[in-house]
Amino acid sequence: MIVGVLSLPQPDDLSSLVLRTDFTDDAAWVEIQTVIGTDGATYVSDNRFLGVTMQALVDADTAAADDDKLTYLFIADATTMSDPERPLLAVDLYDEPGRTFRVPPRWYADVSANLSIANMDFNEFADAVDESGTYRGFDGV
Repeated sequence: MIVGVLSLPQPDDLSSLVLRTDFTDDAAWVEIQTVIGTDGATYVSDNRFLGVTMQALVDADTAAADDDKLTYLFIADATTMSDPERPLLAVDLYDEPGRTFRVPPRWYADVSANLSIANMDFNEFADAVDESGTYRGFDGV
C-alpha cells in the first residue's frame, strides 16, 4: 500500500471513527454496529483498508492536513471479527501514535464519548487495561 494514497475517513462531528480492516465475517460487523448503535460512531467498511497496517494508519494521519488529523480511531480487525467478545482495537494517533488497547463494544460508548469531547486522554484508558490489554471499565483497576 502506498501511504501517500491512503487517507483516513473523517468521522461525523462528535463521533468516533470505527474502521473495518477485516472482511471475513459480515455477521460480526453487523453485530458490532448493533451493539454500539448509531450514536457516537462513524462506521467505515471500505475494501481499500483491507489488512492495512498500523504503521500505514499512523503515517496517513501524520501526512494529513492539520484540519484532517484524527487523535484516535477504532479498528475492527481480524481479532475483532474472530473473538466472541468482538473487542475493537483503539489506536492513539496523537500523544503516542500507534499505542493501542482493546475495547469490547459494551465499553465503546464510555471510551468514545470521553475521547471525542477531550474529557479524558487516550492514555487514561490505555493505562486502565486488564492483563489481556483490554479496557473493561475503571471499577476493577
